[in-house]
Amino acid sequence: ADSLGIPVNSLIAVLSVATLALSLALQNILTNVFSGITLLISRPFVAGDFVEIGGVSGTVKELTIMRTSLDTPDNRLILIPNADVSAAKIVNYSTEPLRRVDLTVTASYDAPTALVKQALLEVMHSDPRVKADPIPFAALSGYNANDIEYTLRCWVDNADYWPAHFALNEAVREAFAKYSIEFSYPHTVVHINKGE
Repeated sequence: ADSLGIPVNSLIAVLSVATLALSLALQNILTNVFSGITLLISRPFVAGDFVEIGGVSGTVKELTIMRTSLDTPDNRLILIPNADVSAAKIVNYSTEPLRRVDLTVTASYDAPTALVKQALLEVMHSDPRVKADPIPFAALSGYNANDIEYTLRCWVDNADYWPAHFALNEAVREAFAKYSIEFSYPHTVVHINKGE
């Protein structure tokens, strides 16, 4: 090129800039490809698993070299670059046969603790999806300004998680009505001192 009269220094500068631009453009692509290969080898999830990736939940539709596709419960398709997937915290809800249902309910301070716990345990024992082992659990878990907080925990088959979750919520309301346990609500107690 020098013998043809083409300035070599300018040609080298142009080629260097072009190479730098190309490498920057390919950086994200290569990162996604290598992340995709890592995910395909390590298999933290497979198609059909319900997962949470970086705060996004859905059923894995497809894992390709470049991206992961999730179908969300509200029928949206979300495509996540594999570089983001491999860097994020992945929670796979489908790998274990059982899943724990955790519910928190509140009741009035006037409701006896033993009665509330009895009602919550009855709710869990009456649902056929709830497993007897591990044993269902109900306990007083906190004191709030206007109510007492109770936690109930039980185990169900993974596929039954959401139906059991919603059914138990509804059954708690019915059990509280049966035992006249009052749900509390925000309120203010005012004391009036009568002058002498």
